[in-house]
Amino acid sequence: MAPRLSVRSTALPLGVAFVLVAATAPAVMAQMPTGAQVTAASAPSPDPRVGLRAGLYDAAEATWNLKVVSRSRPAERFAPSTNSDLAFTGKYAIQGSYNGYQIWDISTPEKPVLTTEYYCPASQSDVSVYKNLLFVSGEGLTGRLDCGAQGVRDTVSKDRLRGLRIFDITDIKNPKNVGNVQTCRGSHTHTVLVDPKDADNVYVYISGSAGVRSPNELPGCIGAAGDPNSALFRIEVIKVPVAHPEQAAIVSSPRIFNDLTAPARHSEAAEDVAVAAKALADAKAKGMFTGTVFGAERVLPNNMVKPMLDSVVAARGGSPIATGADSAALRAALPAILAARSGERPGGNRNAGPTQCHDITVYPAIGLAGGACGGYGLLLDIRNPAAPVRIGAVADSNFSFWHSATFNNDGSKVLFTDEWGGGGQPKCRSTDKHEWGANALFTLKDGVMKFQSYYKLPAAQTSVENCVAHNGSLVPVPGRDIFVQSWYQGGISIFDWTDITKPMEIAFYDRGPVDSTRQGNGGTWSVYWYNGVLVSSEISRGLDILELTPSALISQNEIDAAKTVHFDYLNAQGQPKLVWPASFAKARALVDQLERSNGLPAARIASVRESLTAAEKLSGSARGTALSTLATALHAEANASSDAPKAHMMAAAVGELATAK
Repeated sequence: MAPRLSVRSTALPLGVAFVLVAATAPAVMAQMPTGAQVTAASAPSPDPRVGLRAGLYDAAEATWNLKVVSRSRPAERFAPSTNSDLAFTGKYAIQGSYNGYQIWDISTPEKPVLTTEYYCPASQSDVSVYKNLLFVSGEGLTGRLDCGAQGVRDTVSKDRLRGLRIFDITDIKNPKNVGNVQTCRGSHTHTVLVDPKDADNVYVYISGSAGVRSPNELPGCIGAAGDPNSALFRIEVIKVPVAHPEQAAIVSSPRIFNDLTAPARHSEAAEDVAVAAKALADAKAKGMFTGTVFGAERVLPNNMVKPMLDSVVAARGGSPIATGADSAALRAALPAILAARSGERPGGNRNAGPTQCHDITVYPAIGLAGGACGGYGLLLDIRNPAAPVRIGAVADSNFSFWHSATFNNDGSKVLFTDEWGGGGQPKCRSTDKHEWGANALFTLKDGVMKFQSYYKLPAAQTSVENCVAHNGSLVPVPGRDIFVQSWYQGGISIFDWTDITKPMEIAFYDRGPVDSTRQGNGGTWSVYWYNGVLVSSEISRGLDILELTPSALISQNEIDAAKTVHFDYLNAQGQPKLVWPASFAKARALVDQLERSNGLPAARIASVRESLTAAEKLSGSARGTALSTLATALHAEANASSDAPKAHMMAAAVGELATAK
């Protein structure tokens, strides 16, 4: 999240086809009262998410095929701030915040307990864990090495932290800062890669999207786009010795963006163009600074202008108070400064592709990573963790800001999200196109990504609700690809993308807007499945925990099978391979799926269920023999099924039970 200057706006026509690049190749609807729940095989109509009453802690809510288990407000020191991403270890959920991080004991999901409040202001404090180590991102100009609340006022300062903080959380109630790694562009997000071949080290990929810091503050930082040593067009790889995290250091800076050209971009929505034009005119009338970024003139935020103006003042010496001449000098220099930061030529003539990734998801089990990198979705070979190599890329004129990525479990598909508007704008209005601010779904074969469809939150949101595709994870239902996802003030949506050409929503949860008159700070930043529950980081309201409820779209057996998957820890950007232990729930879940798809005759479905029930009552060799006989029969019948792969999968699950101890 966080407002950024990379929101795209041009006059290019829509509908430009996907570009493949490879190294080789509004009526207001009925309101649902707070706490009400709808369970059905198809989405309720009218959609109860539309027209919900606003409020910070008393907004109306709508749920479908989900149950809210608990709502926990943030600690007092964190309430005024913005909650960010989540990581999990053992019984704990670690919630990042622009004021530091909070650690919740969620062993009793109905009553989470706030175990630790670590106050350490920085944006955006994305978090990850590995064993006894906690990693926290810092990107803004005000983050301090000592975690002080006073910020950093100087343009160049030895006190500033822009990069990665490392904490020892052996005593989780008393974290200790044991290392920091400074980077030229800070760390907007980061990704922890656990190499299956290297037990002694972990690798952290740094995605920094801020401007390049002064070499006077961090030697070696170069902001010029044309310099071969530029801090643009690269990521950083940090190697962290697990036993000695204080020795963590950057070991490479792969230039995974080399040779990418600027992608096609879509125009802004008409209403946004009008609002932006008025804001620009008002800003100019007030003497504010503006500049051309990605082809459009924009108002520059004060936190971007002030350091540049301070640099002008410092360069001339004398009085530290900026004069009219200083402002004029900065205005004259701005075109070149902005061009250097974004990889453009002065005047906004874009000549290159993205200069950074927003987020990278690594999937070590298949040796691949998905990089959501501004104007592109990248596919990376990560078999050598210290030297990731780009092997493919996709671009789409309907996408504005490629934000994050997730693979399905067998690595045959990949999902990219588009954070159009930077997470701070309403992009789910009834007038917004289905293809904008959505997910793009691809099949993946032999390193080639092929576009199949979009998925976007299907419920129209208001103009005071920031709403766009954001962070989520797989829900571990065997035999299906199911994704749970945050949409900021659009709430939570769970959809099935097993049929990648026809993704379908199967559950949702939404609150009304934080404020009915203006855009407030709220909404779900991220939501992840963790050991049987769905945990959501709410930007202002705290921590939410939810559970799936059975319906015609997801059975109790499927939910029970998902709950058999257990994580010792979870970083969603370090995607784990889902492995289901042998269980009757798994076998029954696959039977339910065959019934739903008419993969076996109804009479055979019924007899299989009866056989499983009978076998479950047995023990020892009698159980094994009954299940083995059933599995053999099912495999023999599977080829005649209209859903043969699923039928064989179900037979294999029964066979696993036959030999399970």
